[in-house]
This record gives sequence, C-alpha cells and structure tokens, in this order.
Amino acid sequence: MLKEQNFTIASNAKRIISFGIDELLMSFLFFAIYSKELFGAPSKEAMIATISALSFQYYLIKTIYHTFFIYKFGATLGKYLCKIRCVCVDGNMNFSAALLRATVRILSEFLFYIGFVWALFDPYKQTWQDKVAKTLVVNVE
Repeated sequence: MLKEQNFTIASNAKRIISFGIDELLMSFLFFAIYSKELFGAPSKEAMIATISALSFQYYLIKTIYHTFFIYKFGATLGKYLCKIRCVCVDGNMNFSAALLRATVRILSEFLFYIGFVWALFDPYKQTWQDKVAKTLVVNVE
C-alpha cells in the first residue's frame, strides 16, 4: 500500500517539463505517421481539413501511448526523463486505472487544460486524471 512506502510528490515543474516532452514526442510521432497526408495537401485549407479529419487518430495515439507506458512502466518517456512516475494510491497500477487516467487526461485537454491547472492548487498536486484514477505522480529517487 502507498501509506507504507516513502514517496515524495513530484514538483509541478517536473510535471510540466514531462508534459512538454510527451507533447513534443506525440506531435513528432503524429507528423511522422501522417506527413504524406499533411504535406501533400494542395492548399492551406486542405491541410487544415486534413488535420481536422485526423484529430481523432491523434487523440487515439495519445491515449494508447499514455495507457501503455503508465500501465507497463508507471511512467511515460517524459516522466522517465524527469525521474518521476505514476503510482496507484491503493496498490499496483492496473490497466483499467491507466486507461481511465489517459482518457480523463484527454478530456481535460478538451476543457482548456483546467484539470492540469487544478494540480497547481491541490495539496497532492493531483490533476483530474489523478483524482479519478486514484493515482499520484511521485519522484523516483
């Protein structure tokens, strides 16, 4: 159980940096996969329409990325580089908690990142996805 272990909550700065790393990685991956469709568009309007049409795939890729890495390793690549990880409050990370966390993360993005801003004022620095999935982001060392 979490109470039996000695964790320190990750700082907002580390979380923001890891968020930025993950967002850059996801954007790069998206453009690598769909560059032909994006840059093959005959006009700016067609490129915007293509981006709009591919937005579902973009959010699906992000959800899969966050679910897989949080479930399998407790950390995305951004979190790993910042030496932080995600832990379940009530025990080991499971697939449903990781998927729920990733899904609520996307919903928070749709709602102008309010769920992320929430962490700035929360005593445990929990975002909405942390609250719903019952997770904390902690320092590895």
